[in-house]
Amino acid sequence: MIATSAPVAGAATGQRNALFVAHIAAILFGLTGILGALIEADASIITFGRATFAFIALGFVAGLKGTRLLDALKMRNLPILGLTGALLAAHWVTFFIAVKVGGVAVATLGFASFPAFIALIERSVFGQRIGATQALLLTLVTAGLVLVVPTFDLLDKGTVGLLWGLASGLSFALLTVANRRRAASMNAMQVAFWQNVVVAALVSPFAFTHLGNTSLGGDDWVNLALLGVFCTGLSQFLFVKSLERLEARTAGMIIALEPVYAIIGAWWLFAEQPTLRMGAGAALIVLATLLAAARKTPAEQGDTSRCAH
Repeated sequence: MIATSAPVAGAATGQRNALFVAHIAAILFGLTGILGALIEADASIITFGRATFAFIALGFVAGLKGTRLLDALKMRNLPILGLTGALLAAHWVTFFIAVKVGGVAVATLGFASFPAFIALIERSVFGQRIGATQALLLTLVTAGLVLVVPTFDLLDKGTVGLLWGLASGLSFALLTVANRRRAASMNAMQVAFWQNVVVAALVSPFAFTHLGNTSLGGDDWVNLALLGVFCTGLSQFLFVKSLERLEARTAGMIIALEPVYAIIGAWWLFAEQPTLRMGAGAALIVLATLLAAARKTPAEQGDTSRCAH
């Protein structure tokens, strides 16, 4: 009895630890918008700093693990690395613009629409039929966005911020679809490293143009480092680590709570108190995101290279 109960107890402890790790990863993902709001800089500078710190950290970890990053630079891999890097750059830039214009809550909820965009892309590009679950997902996201938008006046900052958030969600959906079709010869570490290198290279001309008119303080540099190392590199590592003990579906549903953590953090730090209407819209969008996570197959969830937000 003692011999059989010990492994069971150890497995239960391991699963609890994995759940804790997955929630920490979700919190770190949720801090992305908060750190973006704290950094007094243009979206291109934030994106460049995040990508630079991220690929430095990933390169260090790759060296410790013995991962050969240069092996991924084959001719057949370059187009997909270039495309996914460009989509990641577009996703980050539009997200940080949304944060600056509309606030953390609105930007995060706009981004959270990406599962609906994935369903639409797969339907329009790959001819996949939209089933009952996907139709419900689209309905929930649409209803949630209608509730979240402050007004349909394009002069309203909240509305403009939500539109940028939607652009961020669309670019992330395209990135997800593209990453699913990447070459099997590249592992997640290689993909994440080179995608961040491409992002830094693409946005560097815009970042250095704005850098001349921007005075980054010590806090800004610290927040950029936190954004790149912890909210990008560490969060992805923790998510991968949680998959050692959790089913991919369970881990995905925890990560889907990212908007909740972001809204709570913005409420606490910036007094961005959501209205009842926004809370109802957020609930619908989060429900749709959880629904999307629940219906993904383990193979889809296991592709950790697309957890790049």
